[in-house]
Amino acid sequence: MNYKVYMFLLVAVFFDIEGNAQNKKLPEFSWDTMPLYMHLRKATAFTDEEINYLSKFPLITFEKTTGSKTYGSTENGTIVAAKAVKKLNPNATILYYKNVIINWDGYKDDDYFIRKNRDALLVDENGKKALMPNKKTGFFDISKDYVRKYWLDNVTEVTSSPYIDGVFMDANIKVLVPGFFESRVGAEKQKDIQAGYVTMMEDLNTQLGSDNVLLANILRVRPEFKDVGRGYLKYFDGTYLEGFEHENFGMTYEDYLAKGIEAVQKSAREGEIIAMTIGIGQASKNAVAGIDDVREKVNANSDLTKRLDYILAIFLVCAEKHSYIYPHDGFGIERSSVWLKTFPQYQKRLGAPKGYAKKEGYVYTRSFEYLDVVLDIKNKTAQLNWK
Repeated sequence: MNYKVYMFLLVAVFFDIEGNAQNKKLPEFSWDTMPLYMHLRKATAFTDEEINYLSKFPLITFEKTTGSKTYGSTENGTIVAAKAVKKLNPNATILYYKNVIINWDGYKDDDYFIRKNRDALLVDENGKKALMPNKKTGFFDISKDYVRKYWLDNVTEVTSSPYIDGVFMDANIKVLVPGFFESRVGAEKQKDIQAGYVTMMEDLNTQLGSDNVLLANILRVRPEFKDVGRGYLKYFDGTYLEGFEHENFGMTYEDYLAKGIEAVQKSAREGEIIAMTIGIGQASKNAVAGIDDVREKVNANSDLTKRLDYILAIFLVCAEKHSYIYPHDGFGIERSSVWLKTFPQYQKRLGAPKGYAKKEGYVYTRSFEYLDVVLDIKNKTAQLNWK
């Protein structure tokens, strides 16, 4: 074989046609039908029916509390659930949920660490434990080196399981937006926490980035994020999205959403994983806008077609390879009306996009091989014209 031809073929193994190094750890992806994401929690063991349902998804995040009542901890419960899914679908990409700062209940390693290190928790300027709005849940003080080391050790241990493919990181926004922690511990401590976070993410990327999918809840339209948080994507393989569809910070609904769509489009085109979640039901009264995406239970007998089409259209004008969508009515599956269900839109042929979305005013259009999409975010309408 000609030497130049040999080298070309060798390089082709490692590089795709766009010249980007292939990342073998990325989730499976296909344009054949709607690319779906799953994000859920259940404190007890999953049934065989539930595991079979989960095995159909290419990308899954098992949230905090998963299996904790049955198996003693979130760590154990996540691994048990992941093992069961992998038995049916070895190619599923499964992520362990780890909050970057909140000390959620249900983690055995966290409990042991806190018992041994009481000063690992964040306190206010008066020495009192800083708390979440629920008035009981505290925070790890990630401005401290040994606390960050513990966090990384916990993530390393769980992701070392052959059934876990990476980690999902939550509450990044709380750390990076000054107001949340300034109101609890003061401006100087907030800066120390933010600096600790950056160091922790750099170390995470260095230690685990080559072998694990690192997904963060990071993109969010906020005045404090001039680039909508895109600058932090250098530490991760992609972004999860919530609180994506609501007016905020003095912006209209359509302007807020348009800015978010633009940021997601840019990130998706750069090859970032996009795991988009948008609620089917109304936001719960106790939900904090843009922070906790808690939903009122939807009526399973209602005609959800218009709302679901609108959600999917938002996703489709953004989506590129390794983009996934999860329309939901809450992540706790015990009270979900859409859990274990599918919709006709998920099963219809989609096909690859014929180009990027076009935008005129607040109307987006985009064509796929078997679908034409028209999205009007000002009037909150969408048309999915299947071929």
